[in-house]
Amino acid sequence: MITIEELQKMREAEDHVEFKRAEHNYPFAGGDKTDIRDRRHCVLGYVVALANERGGKLVLGMEDKVPHTVAGSDFAHGKVGALVDEIYERLHIRIRFEELYDDKKRRVLVIDVPSRPIGKALRFEGVPLMRVGESLREMDDAEYFNIIQEQDPDFSSRICEGLTIDDLDDDAVEEMRTLMQRKGSRIFVNPLPQLLSDLGLSIGNKLTFAALILIGKTQAIKNYLPQDNVVVEYRMSHSLVRYTAREMFCGPLFTMIKEIWNYINQPASNPLQHVEDLPQIVDIPSFNQETIREALINALIHRSFQMGGDIMVKQYPDSITISNPGGFPYGVNINNILTVNSSPRSRLMADVIEKTGLIERSGQGVDIMYGNCVTEGKSLPDYSMTDDYQVSLTIKAEVIHPTLFLMIGDFQMQHEPEERLNTFDLLSLYYIVEHDPDRVFKDSIARLEKEDLISKHPVLRYVMGNRYYTYLPIVKSGKISALDMRVLSDISLEKGEAAMSDYTTAFEERKTVKQTRTFIQKCCDDGILESLGGGKFTRYNYILAL
Repeated sequence: MITIEELQKMREAEDHVEFKRAEHNYPFAGGDKTDIRDRRHCVLGYVVALANERGGKLVLGMEDKVPHTVAGSDFAHGKVGALVDEIYERLHIRIRFEELYDDKKRRVLVIDVPSRPIGKALRFEGVPLMRVGESLREMDDAEYFNIIQEQDPDFSSRICEGLTIDDLDDDAVEEMRTLMQRKGSRIFVNPLPQLLSDLGLSIGNKLTFAALILIGKTQAIKNYLPQDNVVVEYRMSHSLVRYTAREMFCGPLFTMIKEIWNYINQPASNPLQHVEDLPQIVDIPSFNQETIREALINALIHRSFQMGGDIMVKQYPDSITISNPGGFPYGVNINNILTVNSSPRSRLMADVIEKTGLIERSGQGVDIMYGNCVTEGKSLPDYSMTDDYQVSLTIKAEVIHPTLFLMIGDFQMQHEPEERLNTFDLLSLYYIVEHDPDRVFKDSIARLEKEDLISKHPVLRYVMGNRYYTYLPIVKSGKISALDMRVLSDISLEKGEAAMSDYTTAFEERKTVKQTRTFIQKCCDDGILESLGGGKFTRYNYILAL
């Protein structure tokens, strides 16, 4: 803990500290100032600048002239916890603070600002800031370029000094050869030294870190790269702090991937989900092997080895969360993760994995995960807990859209691979089922309409087509037609709780008013609708799960 006496002797530039009198009404984020240069002189602006200097202290309540005398500050008094949360929400860095008092009970707030993430400059209102004398200025091009250059320059291609062929795992090498043979590569039969050279795993007579990570013996990995671990923890509930079971995996990637999956795929921890598809029940594993494998490989090739920490896999009955050190690569964020071309931090390792066929194409793993989740009727992969220091991916187990699962599965089986729905087609269907038409991909619309998978709607823009409703058990049982089900669903989406007049209008070309009333009553009896209220004020609510 620092003292006021120690603070009084500090110098701003040398000690990476900024002193502000800030007695009353000091702004947090620009205040009511309109000039952008004036707005920067606030708590958030100085936190950004100090973080860009690799960290420091912002001291509120002391004069900026040496020796720094105490003035006292009421900034965030009684609300410092909320301040910490707000700064994390805006900048994704976690500050620490100390509240000090002198002998006159005057308060000094010391905000400890951590360093920015490696390879990333923090911004205030879109501008990367740095301190220059008494000013906060936009970072110059040279400084900004130096920061961007910190991005991991492909750790896996570096030479691992001391690593020899004797440190390579025979089973992992054999698995690598087998995968290459399956993919049709002709070099899989080459002698090991030649094979390593052909794959770029050796340069001259020296082996790279990619060779260590992919095919190195466990003991060699522990010696040369002790942070290359994958820890899997299982908990019966999200509320449990202590894990129910825990296993640490340290070994060559080519064999370790299978070992991790076998651990996750135990019957008790990866139970089957059941979907009714009359006259049978379809079983779906809670966690898909391909999805989890792609998530793990992504974590391994995108992790930052400059940051300590293991890859963590936290498994629960309803979800798996995989976290790896290092945020998204430069230029990648949650919104563009499916469309941006990114380069993995371990480029060489990714290239070798691709050449061996363990993954189809470098960078395609996210597409596969999204496509699998939609195809299985599950929630989309969730990256919302990702920050500048880690990528966190959660895969949910529950089948939330069983009808979508049945329809997509049938459609894909009926078509040759080149004619099947692609990832963006699948996502468009998901967003329509989720009643989020703004996110539908325009290039998918014509194809989906042609196949009667979706149709345009004058109010809702897009709704599921008649084909979708044929997969409902109640339609398969013959109790109601697919067209009638679609009309009921569309009315519910458009009106919410609908009146009888809404239904008579919608069905006027196909049913008389009397027939519609009888039909609506039958829908209530069959559990498709529920009636609310009575008499002329009766409203009907669509309750059948899709």
